[in-house]
Amino acid sequence: MDRTAQLTARVTERGIAYDPPSSSPPPAPSAASLHVRAARVLAANWTGGSTVPSRSLYPHQWSWDSAFIAIGLRHLSPLRAQTELETLLAAQWADGRVPHIVFSPSVPLDAYFPSPDFWRSSTAGRPAGAPRTVQTSGIVQPPVHALAAWLVHRADPVLSRARGFLARVYPRLASWHRYLLHRRDLGGGGLVSVVHPWEQGMDNSPCWDGPLARVTPAPARSFRRADLDHGAAGDRPTDLDYGRYVRLAADYRDGGYADGEGEFAVEDPSFNALLIASEHALARIAAELGAPGTARHARAERLTAALVERLWDDASGMFLCRDLRGDGPIRERSVSGLVPLLLPGLPREVAGALVGTLRGPHFAARTGLVPSYDLRGPAFEANRYWRGPAWFNTAWLVERGLRAHGESGAADSLRGAFLRTAGESGFAEYVDPDTGEACGAPGFGWTAALTLDLLHGADVARETGEEGGNRG
Repeated sequence: MDRTAQLTARVTERGIAYDPPSSSPPPAPSAASLHVRAARVLAANWTGGSTVPSRSLYPHQWSWDSAFIAIGLRHLSPLRAQTELETLLAAQWADGRVPHIVFSPSVPLDAYFPSPDFWRSSTAGRPAGAPRTVQTSGIVQPPVHALAAWLVHRADPVLSRARGFLARVYPRLASWHRYLLHRRDLGGGGLVSVVHPWEQGMDNSPCWDGPLARVTPAPARSFRRADLDHGAAGDRPTDLDYGRYVRLAADYRDGGYADGEGEFAVEDPSFNALLIASEHALARIAAELGAPGTARHARAERLTAALVERLWDDASGMFLCRDLRGDGPIRERSVSGLVPLLLPGLPREVAGALVGTLRGPHFAARTGLVPSYDLRGPAFEANRYWRGPAWFNTAWLVERGLRAHGESGAADSLRGAFLRTAGESGFAEYVDPDTGEACGAPGFGWTAALTLDLLHGADVARETGEEGGNRG
């Protein structure tokens, strides 16, 4: 049996068909081994309609996790990748929001907190049009979904067209972007705001310390942290921070999930950069469906200009968050401020400065990965959730950005560090940026999925239809 046949047989045993790429040679033995191991993680985490990030720590469907997972699944089974996104979007609210968790009814309530009975989406979310047939959270996560949908379509356009995949997801994706652009421009400058740290995805970042200091924490006795049953306390948020997260979420719920009234409102560079990248992707989806995409490309360019105007900081050489309820820019360096490198329309000098910051002492970690927070920052903790560890989804985004701006050598180095560390860590949720020590959940969904994507290594400009380069 040849290598491709072996891969097909072994992976199919776990429920995912392997579709070998027609345009590239079979992977080298080490790459083949990594491929099979990553595929097994995704097979083990598959529930029949979606993929959980982790069977133990995160037993439901998470929004941006599913987008990243679909990007990797397209190399194994484009059908399953399409299903991943369709399952998530089926839980969309009538106002357009895509909830950050879609709860599985087969999972016990005490397996994860906050659970469905905390969010009460079908009752508290009724004014915003929460679905009645599925339980969800009421907050959102970064809008990677249109980018994921476009990449999934490109993996097998024949299957996608036969199933009407883009025609079915496009209206939902357009409604999702409309919600963000119209309901979440809380600062009036054109950018989207997050109303809870969990929405931005980098939950425990030191960027939130200042805004959270204004929030009175929920009493410790009012909730039970299920995360500590599966993760080391030293790797997870503190009880004080968690109490503040719970307070913010409860206040948002009790206000009927109405936007603009809460104590927390932050313009975040990563969240907005992913919206811009997805606006470009949505324009390409529209064109594929025979509709003009010019207006969406123009909107993405306006959002890019607003991002630079409101969040770029020359002194730091990167983008900063802006606290709309406090004193403006949050002067903490986090990986969120590097993710906009993903955008090909950045001014040349901004892109150059971002590359310089990546190579400098604040982010040049020994593993070759990108720490989630400034290595020299006062709040740096190598193992604590988003306060220093290196994450694989942000490495994938930065690698893509380096390649989009012609930094192929740096992109190749980051890709190599990613693949080496992902394999050695057992596809960990995140790792110590200097030692590569595995932290968080093992066998993590997006780590395995994005490993597959980097193994298959399609050229960014060709894959997305972007022209590349910078504006002068």
